Amino acid sequence: MAVKFGGFMNSDVNMREVALSVLLEVLERNSYLNSVLGMTLEKYQYLDKQDRAFLTRLCEGVVERRLTLDYYLNQYSKVKTEKMKPVIRTILRMGVYQLKYMDQVPDSAACNESVKLAVKKGFGSLRGFVNGVLRAVARGEDSIPGNLSVKYSMPEWLVEKWTAVYGLEKTETMLSAFLESRKTHIRCLEGEENMLLEELISEGIEAERGAYLPYALTISGYNYLRQLKSFREGRFQVQDESSMLIGECAGIRPEDIVVDVCGAPGGKATHAAQKLRGKGLVSVRDLTEKKTALIRENVDRLGLTNVEIKEWDALTLDEAWKEKADVVLADLPCSGLGIIGKKPDIKYHASQEGIEALRDLQRQILSVVWQYVKPGGTLLYSTCTATPEENEENALWFAQNFDFELVSLKEAVPEILKNEVSEKGFLQLYPGVHSCDGFFLAKFRRKERKRG
Repeated sequence: MAVKFGGFMNSDVNMREVALSVLLEVLERNSYLNSVLGMTLEKYQYLDKQDRAFLTRLCEGVVERRLTLDYYLNQYSKVKTEKMKPVIRTILRMGVYQLKYMDQVPDSAACNESVKLAVKKGFGSLRGFVNGVLRAVARGEDSIPGNLSVKYSMPEWLVEKWTAVYGLEKTETMLSAFLESRKTHIRCLEGEENMLLEELISEGIEAERGAYLPYALTISGYNYLRQLKSFREGRFQVQDESSMLIGECAGIRPEDIVVDVCGAPGGKATHAAQKLRGKGLVSVRDLTEKKTALIRENVDRLGLTNVEIKEWDALTLDEAWKEKADVVLADLPCSGLGIIGKKPDIKYHASQEGIEALRDLQRQILSVVWQYVKPGGTLLYSTCTATPEENEENALWFAQNFDFELVSLKEAVPEILKNEVSEKGFLQLYPGVHSCDGFFLAKFRRKERKRG
């Protein structure tokens, strides 16, 4: 029996049931959305583009709007969300998301399909409860209080933290940006962006130029990345434009030796390898076999031969590489709060204690990896977050405690970003304010040894 979603026919696969499975794993068992949804989409890659888009939208939407959905539910249910059974709570969140944020789904379908799903999962005795709550939500007002936490589905402590640091206006700009539809950023081979842009458009892909770099494009409207011939042929790499700035600002020269200490999935390392024009060497490392396999997949697809891949803990000094690198890329583990738009579950896992622990981990890694830099060489420190502890404070700590000098990024960044570089030489990018992920970048040069 085919299932109807808002006026179009679906395959025999019940996409709401699939979404329920994904969301239970993410919201109730604390698995990561990208991983669970990615594996699910891989399993159902044979489905129509429309079906896969519905599944993606519903899963991502429920996760990113969870706090707002719970606000709606708690207005109309005598049983509050924290007291509900996990399956019923998840079905109701899915139902409210369809009612409030998916215009193509009729209210009747959102309610009726939710009831059917509850019955199918063994909760027939609660069919009246599910139906009553959702129909009350459908009849109720759409208005949400001015509280930014509820309005943008962001934990209250994080709203307060950002407001104290960045002010109300910038904070709300960031929160709003996290909820906007997202395009895929890709890095082309330099000089081939025009050809690739035309080719993608001819294939029916929505493609346009990036905001800051000539070899950056954004794409959307495709079904499955590996279906794109240009991707399989290694003509582009998925990478946010903010991350591309690492390779752009590093000052990599042909025949340089580059070490990328936390390199998965390989965007920065492959960019560096291409900057070397096939010469030099990039030694890229990460902690686990799973992560190095991701790097190897991209290196092989792009056809790069000047990349060495190592499974290595960045906290452990690789003695053989002391003072061997012209450039060290230290894009370190962080709270990831700059990429909430791509990974909405990050905001629910984050905490102030976690931020401070990551700050300390970053310092531990920096205390090791600086030793790979030659005298006169360069270290790039970066994160994809927006917290002072992990960004400016850590960059200043490094400059004060090691034999490195800060190098202003003003001369390295594209012209359009020069005014964004701080007085100390750092670059902090914010979602919504800038056309990319939230990102921080600082550049250091190792001091030459004094002679005599």
